[in-house]
Amino acid sequence: MREVAIIGVGMTPVGEHWDQGLRMLAAQAAHEALTDAATKAIDALYVANAYGTTFSSQSHLGGLVADYIGLKGIEAITIEAAEASGAAALRAACLAVKSGEVQTALVIGVEKSTDCIGSAQTQARTVSLDADFEAIHGATLPALAALLMRRYMHEFQVGLDAFEAFSINAHANGKRNPYAMFRNTIKPGAFSKAPMVADPVNLFDSAPDADGAAAVIVTSAERAADLVAQPVLIAGSAAATDAFTLQDRADLLHLDAVAISTQKALAQAGLTVDDVDFFELHDAFTILSTLSLEAAGFAERGTGWQLADGSKLPLCTFGGLKSRGNPAGATGVYQAVEAVLQLRGKAGENQINNPRVALIQNLSGLASTAVTHVLTISESL
Repeated sequence: MREVAIIGVGMTPVGEHWDQGLRMLAAQAAHEALTDAATKAIDALYVANAYGTTFSSQSHLGGLVADYIGLKGIEAITIEAAEASGAAALRAACLAVKSGEVQTALVIGVEKSTDCIGSAQTQARTVSLDADFEAIHGATLPALAALLMRRYMHEFQVGLDAFEAFSINAHANGKRNPYAMFRNTIKPGAFSKAPMVADPVNLFDSAPDADGAAAVIVTSAERAADLVAQPVLIAGSAAATDAFTLQDRADLLHLDAVAISTQKALAQAGLTVDDVDFFELHDAFTILSTLSLEAAGFAERGTGWQLADGSKLPLCTFGGLKSRGNPAGATGVYQAVEAVLQLRGKAGENQINNPRVALIQNLSGLASTAVTHVLTISESL
């Protein structure tokens, strides 16, 4: 199969875009990516969206967006995997190009959470949980994350303050990101004093819902070399699932889908966790960050929180979901855009030192689905 590369990226600021709809946000990100890649030759469009039907009363986004941005006649599909939709769409594009059926694909992740507010927004998001055994009983994502976090704190005898460095790091990075929703600093000690959402998950622990769109353009590595100066290779791409509900998992504190998808993606790239220069993880809740670091192999069980400050392994280098914001179905594409900018050396004030290998990971629910990609610059292979 052919190697695959990213040749163009674009994104909108993350926030509350009351004056723009889904198609407008998608078009803005697409325009930036097409300009970056200096091409208009797109064969297929993959639109990632998690909650368009419940947030915005809109489905069939593939056709809608293709028409709006002037790509009539092409293959256009909507990809939905809850909050992992963005990475799932990137994987679909990657596989399409690898197969040779598609020469160049445009991936757009878009979400418009402010079309639905308050309790209606909370209810709209529960469609990604089990309707028969979770949502119908009042379960929400923060409530289930709280169960995981409480169990972790009990089993490993750690306090709430053990998790605060994740949010401190995210906001320190997000403060330097002009596209981030919240660019404020979280000071040490403030984390444990934040208002509770679902004890022990608090306001500073969970990522905010947001509006936004991000886009990447994918083509064969051979073709990419003739089109742009700095193509970024997709060296590994893998997806995996776990038991859908927490109650059915043999081990609550091990994210099987994270472990499987990480191992597969790194094996495809011929790399190990020791080769990873930075990790754009899915920090919807700090307990997911902790458990992801452990399941991916960066930390021993019960010690993932010790990597929270990003000093040993740079994490969420543009602020992650927590500071940049979490536009659900678009989040995985934002991760890809941010990783590409790092690998190109174009991350501005967020640039880390000489990165060669990026690991990006997008989760849905409480990691019932995990989609992991390894991105590299050509010298790394």
